[in-house]
Amino acid sequence: MEWIALVFLGLTAAVVGSVMGLGGGIIIVPALLLLGGVTEVLEGISPQTAVGTSLLVMIFTGLSSTIAYMKQKVVDIQSGLIFFAGSGPGALFGVWLNSGVNVESFLIAFGSFIILVSFILLVRSKIKPLPLRPRGIRRVYTEQSGEVRVYGYEPSIAIGIAFFVGMFSGLFGIGGGSLMVPAMIILFAFPPHMAVATSMFLVFLSAFVSSVSHIALGNVDWIYAAALIPGAWFGGIIGAWINQKLKSDTLVLALRIVLLLIGLRLIFEGVTG
Repeated sequence: MEWIALVFLGLTAAVVGSVMGLGGGIIIVPALLLLGGVTEVLEGISPQTAVGTSLLVMIFTGLSSTIAYMKQKVVDIQSGLIFFAGSGPGALFGVWLNSGVNVESFLIAFGSFIILVSFILLVRSKIKPLPLRPRGIRRVYTEQSGEVRVYGYEPSIAIGIAFFVGMFSGLFGIGGGSLMVPAMIILFAFPPHMAVATSMFLVFLSAFVSSVSHIALGNVDWIYAAALIPGAWFGGIIGAWINQKLKSDTLVLALRIVLLLIGLRLIFEGVTG
């Protein structure tokens, strides 16, 4: 019965993660720790193992959803690679922090910040994106509704932001999309669907780097991962299909709700840790 729960957990986490560009680790990590306290199969699983296993599973969620989003032509590959120039090293730094840092107070601060980001998304239309210099990257995208959207960013600023996003991904195993998607929407004026799809490409790359480090540290349980991966693969595809059906405003509303829940969960962990 526990193994069926793991398959379902991988599927659910991947669907939610793929729809909003979050990766799914925000569901997998606490679920593994919770199941570790109530089932014999996962008894005694450590936070490091939960994070490492989650990141390995997110490789498959990220890959399957990226392939699906590429078929929809909503992945900005170049931007994803530029962001990865920051998030890759950041993920490695986060893994290093994960091995010994006392994070209770940091969890409270980080959770509060994510809740703030959720409210900022509410007034995003009143916030001007970061100004672009002539050498900045500028893109034009046509929404399914026919609306033409212009977005862009300064590569140096984007790489700096992505470094911190990658660090949080490696540290908490939550998937960098919880910050990268809002950053793309608010700071760089990405269309929501493009932001989510590009984030999943970034999640795939970042999870690959982070999981290699966690494997080297012995933080991956391969049996649990084998149970989670099938659901994660198909969940990534299903999530991309659901995302395509949602309107931009609906997608942002769902993202705001999930970010609020993530923030509350992190604060709760910090307070009870």
